[in-house]
Amino acid sequence: MKLKQGVSHSRPNTEDISLCYANRSAALFHLGQYETCLKDISRAQMHGYPERLQPKMMLRKAQCLVTLGRLQEASQIISDLESNFTARQTLAAPQFQALQSTLCRLKMKVQEKENLTETFPAALTNAFEDMNLREESEQISGASPSVSLCTDPLKGRCLIATKDILPGELLVKEDAFVSVLNPGEMPPLHYGLESKRDTRVANGDLYCHRCLKHALAMVPCDGCSYAKYCSQECMQQAWDLYHSIECSLGGLLLTLGVFCHVALRSTLLARFEDVGKVIRKLCGEISNKDLCLPESKNLVQTLSYDPGEESEKNGKTVEPSIPGCDTNGKYENNYNAVLHLLPHTKNHSPEHKFLCALSVSALCRQLEAANLQTLTASLESSQPKAAVGPAMCQELHIWGVAMLRHMLQLQCNAQAITTIQQTGSEENIVTDSRQVRLATGIFPVVSLLNHSCSPNTSVSFISTVATIRASQQIGKGQEILHCYGPHENRMGVTERQEKLRSQYFFDCNCLACQKEKPRAAAGPPWEAFCCNSCGELMQGGDVLSCGRASCTESASRDHLVSRLQDLQQQVGTARKLLRNGKLERAIQLLLGCQHDAESFLSAEHSVVGEIEDDLARAYATLGDWQKSATHLQKSLRVVEVRHGPSSVEMGHELFKLAQVFFNGFAIPEALNTIQKAEKVLLVHYGPWNDEIQELQKMKSCLLDLPVGPPV
Repeated sequence: MKLKQGVSHSRPNTEDISLCYANRSAALFHLGQYETCLKDISRAQMHGYPERLQPKMMLRKAQCLVTLGRLQEASQIISDLESNFTARQTLAAPQFQALQSTLCRLKMKVQEKENLTETFPAALTNAFEDMNLREESEQISGASPSVSLCTDPLKGRCLIATKDILPGELLVKEDAFVSVLNPGEMPPLHYGLESKRDTRVANGDLYCHRCLKHALAMVPCDGCSYAKYCSQECMQQAWDLYHSIECSLGGLLLTLGVFCHVALRSTLLARFEDVGKVIRKLCGEISNKDLCLPESKNLVQTLSYDPGEESEKNGKTVEPSIPGCDTNGKYENNYNAVLHLLPHTKNHSPEHKFLCALSVSALCRQLEAANLQTLTASLESSQPKAAVGPAMCQELHIWGVAMLRHMLQLQCNAQAITTIQQTGSEENIVTDSRQVRLATGIFPVVSLLNHSCSPNTSVSFISTVATIRASQQIGKGQEILHCYGPHENRMGVTERQEKLRSQYFFDCNCLACQKEKPRAAAGPPWEAFCCNSCGELMQGGDVLSCGRASCTESASRDHLVSRLQDLQQQVGTARKLLRNGKLERAIQLLLGCQHDAESFLSAEHSVVGEIEDDLARAYATLGDWQKSATHLQKSLRVVEVRHGPSSVEMGHELFKLAQVFFNGFAIPEALNTIQKAEKVLLVHYGPWNDEIQELQKMKSCLLDLPVGPPV
C-alpha cells in the first residue's frame, strides 16, 4: 500500500519515484510476480535509478529472467554484472560477497536449465480468442447473426432471435463505448484481519483506469495522483483520448460523481468521430438554433439537414432507419448510437434535472476557465471533411448540451461493469466470492435489450468487454431479454414494479410479473416466517396466521421481525469470531442460531442459508470436510429455491461444494459436483472463467486418483 502511494505521489524523473519502483519490484519478486517485477525494474531505470544501487536490482532482474526461462537474457546480465563487480568500489565488502554468492548460484541454475530439454508449455491462448463471435451480424456491431434489431410500437427498439438459440450461446460481445472506474469501491476485508490495521485500498488502486484490468504494479499519471494504469501504453492511450483534458479536473469530477464523469468522457470521445454530424444532432437539441450559430442563418439550415428529405427530393422513397443506425441501416458501437439512447427528459423529476444541469454547468465553467484549446483544436482537425466552422467548435454550451443529455440518459442506460472478488484470505482452502461493481459504462448494443424479471440471458465482463449469453433456450422469433436489476428471485413483484417505475419509467408486464400478481401475500419463501407448532408458512398482514386450516397459531409480524433482527445480530457476532480465528466459539453460536431459526423461519429463508454457509466455512477451516459438505448442501438448497437451479448463484455455490468434496477426497461426489458446476457456469461465463478453469484442474487431478471412501 505504501509503495503504491509513493509511486502515485512522487514526481516523475526523480530519484524518489525510481526508488519506489525498485522497492516495489522487490516486493513483487517475493510474491512470485516475475513479469510485473521486470516492468517495475524497467520503470525504475527509466526514471533515473541511482547508479550505486544498480547491481542489486540487476541481479533481481536476472533472477526473474531465469525463473521465466529467458536464459539468454539472464546470461547477458550475469556476464555484465561479473565484468562490472570488480570495478565497483562503492560496495562494502560484506555486501559485495553476498552479491557474488547470489550471482554464482544463479549461474549454476542457468547451466542446469540449459542442459535440460525444453519443458516450458506454450503460452496459453488468450481468453478473448475463444470468446470471439464466430460470425458477426451485418445489422448489429458486436452481435451474433442469431440476433436481429426490430422496433415495437410499445417497447421501441428490441432484439429478436432469428433462429433457435441454445443455452450458453454467445449473442453479444461488446466493448464499452465509454467506461469510468467507480473510485469509492473497497475490496472486502479478509478474514483474520479485523483486529489488525485496515490496509485495504480502493478499486482505483487495483484496476487500470482505462482497460479495468487488475494490476499489482500500477503506472500513475505524471500530472495527477489519482489516475493509474496497468501499463505505459494504457496511460498514453487514455491521455490521447480524454485524460489530457480530465487530468486537471480530477477533484471536481470526484465531487460531481461518476455519472458526470461518464458524460464528460463520452463527449470527449465524440471528437474522434464525424464532428459535423455530432454538431448537427446537438444543435437539434437546442430549441433556439440562433444560439448555435448567430452569425449565419444559412448554416442553421445545414445543421437542420435531414438525409431523408434529400432522398425524397431525388424522387426516392427511403424507409426511415431505426434510431441510432447509420445510413446503411447498421447499428454500430459509436457516438451516434450513444446520442440516440433515450434521455427520458419528460420523465425525470425537476429536482433531478436541476442537479444534472447544475453539475454540467459547474463542469463547463471549469472547462471554460481552463481555456481548453486542445478540445477545439482536435475538434477542428479530427475530421477535415466535416462542414464545421471554428467559431462553432468554440461554443462550449453545445458540448454542455451533450453532457446534459448523457447525464439524463445514464439513469436508464448506464451499465454496471462488475467483477468477482474473493472475500476470504488467500490461505483459505475453500474460497468465497462476491460480485462487486467495478465501473460504470455505456454499451450501445447491450442497451437495446429490454427488461424481464425472469431474463433469458446472462451478462458477464472481462475488463471493459461485456458478453451476453443465452441462459436458457430461446425460440426463433422470441425477444432476447436482460434483467435491469429487479429479478424475480431477489424481490417480490410489488418491490420490482416500484423500482422499475421509479428508475426506468415503465410498468413491467413480463411473464414473471403476470404469474406473480395473483400470488397470496405470504411473501417469497426466502423471506417467509413459519409456524412454531406445525412448520407451515405464516400468512397475513400485521398479524400472521398459520397457513394450515387446522392450526390456530398466530403471531405479530412486528414480534417476528424483531426476532429476526436479533438473530441476524447473533450471526454477525459469530462471523466476527470466525474472522478472528475463534472457530469453536463461532460454531457453538452458529449452531444456536440454527436451532433458533428453525423455530420461526421457513426452511428456505435466506438467513437459514447464510447460517448453513457460515457453518460450512467454519468446519472447512477446521478440516472437517464431512460436516462442511453437509452444511453447504443445506445452503445450496436455499440458493436453488431462491435463484433457480441454473442460476449463476447456484454455479458459485456448486463450485464451493466441489472444493469441499475435493479437499475431503470424496472422489465420486466431487466429480459429480464439478460436472454440475461446469454445466451452470459455462452457460453464464463461457470456458475461460477462472472458476471453470479451477474446476477442470480439480477434475484432472481427481481422475488420476484411486476412488476412496467419501468424506
